[in-house]
Amino acid sequence: MSHHTASAAILAGGRATRFGGQDKSALLIDGRAILDHQIAALAPLTTDLMIVGDATRPARLSSGEVGPTTAPDQAAIAQRVHGALPGGRELRLVRDVVPGCGPLGGLHAALTAARGTALLLVACDMPYLSSVFCAHLLSLASDADVVVPQSERGYHPLCAVYTSACLPSVAARLANRRLTLRGLLNDLRTRVVPVEEIRRFGDPDRLLANVNTPADFADLEALQGHKP
Repeated sequence: MSHHTASAAILAGGRATRFGGQDKSALLIDGRAILDHQIAALAPLTTDLMIVGDATRPARLSSGEVGPTTAPDQAAIAQRVHGALPGGRELRLVRDVVPGCGPLGGLHAALTAARGTALLLVACDMPYLSSVFCAHLLSLASDADVVVPQSERGYHPLCAVYTSACLPSVAARLANRRLTLRGLLNDLRTRVVPVEEIRRFGDPDRLLANVNTPADFADLEALQGHKP
């Protein structure tokens, strides 16, 4: 058994083609941008919180009206998140080392930049993550290379913990253009968190909810105001 220090990364470099290219992190849930919800959930767990994106198409990380994704202004992003992190903690902006490789490229960049030995990676369109649930995922990394929830919808590799031991396999898959995160799970010691275990922390459909399409967002709006 080994002890891991924790980093966390919000993966914000996707093209959101099924959502018209809009910045999903800025969508408002219960009156707050999804990014704000995520920072609130993740900041208590780590002193190393990152936003990771593809340098060829960086995400717009500001609240307000949802519109086409535009290149962010670094100073504006820093101001946008200033005060959101407790104790003056830093939120780092990390760009993909190998651009154009989707979530696997983002994972590679995050693992490369991480100051901790266990990395919690989450997609930028998951508004209902909880600190307690994410802390539980991190606690399971002592006996695995990857910790991944599995609900009735399957694995959730974009709400999972990856240790530094994953980096060689991730790099090899990038080099061979084998870009699926689910395929990576077969290469490593993977601890699957089943739906029964997830339910200890709330409704799995809510905890792991994400926004791929406008229809998904409409479904999330139906959950707003309801407690887990």
